[in-house]
Amino acid sequence: MNRLDPHAENLPTQPSRRRALACLGAWAGAAVVWSVVGGVPRAFATGAAGSTAAMPAGAFSFVQISDTHIGFNKAANPDVVGSLRHAIAAIAALPRAPSLIVHTGDISHLSKPEQFGTARELFQELQVDRVHTIPGEHDALDDGLGGYLKAFDHDGKQRAWYSFDQGGVHFIGLSNVLDFSMGTMTSLGAEQLAWLKQDLSGVSHSTPIVVLAHIPLWTIWAPWGWGTQDAGQAMALLRPFGSVTVLNGHIHQVMQKVEGNIALHTAMSLAYPLPTPGQAGIGEPAPVTVPAGELGKLIGTREIRLVRGRGPLATIDHPLASG
Repeated sequence: MNRLDPHAENLPTQPSRRRALACLGAWAGAAVVWSVVGGVPRAFATGAAGSTAAMPAGAFSFVQISDTHIGFNKAANPDVVGSLRHAIAAIAALPRAPSLIVHTGDISHLSKPEQFGTARELFQELQVDRVHTIPGEHDALDDGLGGYLKAFDHDGKQRAWYSFDQGGVHFIGLSNVLDFSMGTMTSLGAEQLAWLKQDLSGVSHSTPIVVLAHIPLWTIWAPWGWGTQDAGQAMALLRPFGSVTVLNGHIHQVMQKVEGNIALHTAMSLAYPLPTPGQAGIGEPAPVTVPAGELGKLIGTREIRLVRGRGPLATIDHPLASG
């Protein structure tokens, strides 16, 4: 049985690896609020319901879900639809409804039309006008992104990257999954980077930016392809902005890195956990089966808030179960 081992001693001990982890943190099973001031994050545990209720009037918030893997039915989670429904109920029960919901990829497990169809039906149960999505590599298996775009073409341009504005925030959805291969670093590509530069040219540097990209935009563990090789070019374009939050999925666990005014976060999955990056004895990451009753502590959702006049965004991670 494959087990998730969160202990640091299971990570490689080479000096280069220690440097790579210097700005990372990982948690499982506790709600965590991130408040970033002057580019420095401060984390503290809090009760999810109480923290949401205390949000000042007029605050803009949204929820991130990721890696639902609709169609997966193995031992690590034989009921991913049930997990998503659990999350939908938890979001509906928040004291204050989120303004929107974003999904950071791997909507489906095998990019089958029926899996995308099931996801679309379930997303309709969320009390928002639209679930804004980006693709994961599991959404690009059968026909590139053709199947994904039939179900989730957000701006009618038949491409997987787009932007929109809501609540005083400029949102940017990126695609970095088409060239994904285990053991190699994925990329955004020249066309998408040129589009990003053009998109940002019309945005004030004081506008908060939220970037969605499935595979992390920093290198977490290169042997597993957990990083984006041309992310530095995207970071250079984002660096002039005062508040940038990058939300990623893919690795099925919460980690963070801060580069100046750019805070990068990965999210829990709604399907199953994956091993700690670089965990000893694991050549390729695979779904982790955990003891009964533990899965809900290792999968969940994320709430993001913007309070005008209060500085950068804060993130709160909500496992599906606690205790």
